[in-house]
Amino acid sequence: MTHPAASRLRITGMYQPATRTSAIYRVTDRRHQRSVHVPAHEIATTVSAWLAELGANSPLVDDLARAIHAGDWPAALDIGDYLSVDVTVAA
Repeated sequence: MTHPAASRLRITGMYQPATRTSAIYRVTDRRHQRSVHVPAHEIATTVSAWLAELGANSPLVDDLARAIHAGDWPAALDIGDYLSVDVTVAA
């Protein structure tokens, strides 16, 4: 048996589509002292382009992007140290 008020209970927003905001990140190239603001899906592309300017590439770029997407900041900081980049959430 359910409570009489349960049949009148209304959960607002239950059928509204979830809004997803895309965070913007500040990516800093420590070697060349330059920074850009990019959405998460452009972090790997940006860092790869910077490495290509040096004639290098690294699979760690994808690991960095995955760590940031997952919110694993300790891993992102460690990988960023190897790649000489800093990534922070832009305010």
